[in-house]
Amino acid sequence: MSAVLNAISLPLPPPETPFQRFVSMFFASRVATGAFALLLLIILAALLAPLIAPQNPYDLGAVRVLDSRLRPGASGSAGFTMWLGSDGAGRDMLSAMLYGLRISLSVGIASGVIALMIGMIVGLASAYWGGRVDAIIMRVVDLQLSFPAILVALILVAILGKGVDKVIIALILVQWAYYARTVRASALVERRKEYVEAALCLALPPSRIVLRHLLPNCLAPMIVVGTLQTAHAISLEATLSFLGVGLPQTEPSLGLLISNGFEYMLSGNYWISFFPGVALLITIMSINLVGDQLRDVLNPRLER
Repeated sequence: MSAVLNAISLPLPPPETPFQRFVSMFFASRVATGAFALLLLIILAALLAPLIAPQNPYDLGAVRVLDSRLRPGASGSAGFTMWLGSDGAGRDMLSAMLYGLRISLSVGIASGVIALMIGMIVGLASAYWGGRVDAIIMRVVDLQLSFPAILVALILVAILGKGVDKVIIALILVQWAYYARTVRASALVERRKEYVEAALCLALPPSRIVLRHLLPNCLAPMIVVGTLQTAHAISLEATLSFLGVGLPQTEPSLGLLISNGFEYMLSGNYWISFFPGVALLITIMSINLVGDQLRDVLNPRLER
């Protein structure tokens, strides 16, 4: 009897917070945990590229033409080992890939964040006001989404020209419609609920209703879409650079590095395109796996 009383008198553990529950559910998957760790490693390597890269690929004084197309593991004239070989310009492939990761991630994240903000504003406005505003906005969104994203990006880059800022602008104009449609769909569900109707009956200002009631309930799907669209933006930038209409040669991203080595594939110099391609594949795959796990965790219908 005393044991039962002692068990009853024991303090209960504190309730699990929403953040702790989210973390425990996210890291319940080994695949998602590995993808998240790999993505952090990639981002850290890109941020620390000037410190850990054996060579600065942008420094013309450090790049030697005599080191052109050295095989992986060969020693360069600068005295360090080129573990992944060198490209046609004599740049160390490992260094070029680390700096290329910085550009690819910067373009993908910058375009994704700005497109997310634009799409969120447009989608919330469309869902809140409805009527003609909603009809006009959705017709514009439907018109853009009816064309392949790569085709729209090619046209925009051809008009704007080469450069990191030009590619970011093109990707923003390509992606905002995806975010606008997702936000509108989530906001329309909340717009019809009783607490929003009560706020309208109280004549609260539209900005308060949108920011306090609609926006917080749209963040979960936007996090998932934003993660997946970041990977999509990185692949689009790589495609544009591979086709020669994206970034200039002075700012080599992973896509441009793949393009530079494509002409040497038949001569046996596979490493110039192979290693940047593997890095691009791993980056996009890890982002997509993290996005898939976020979708499972943040969507209560998919909760296991």
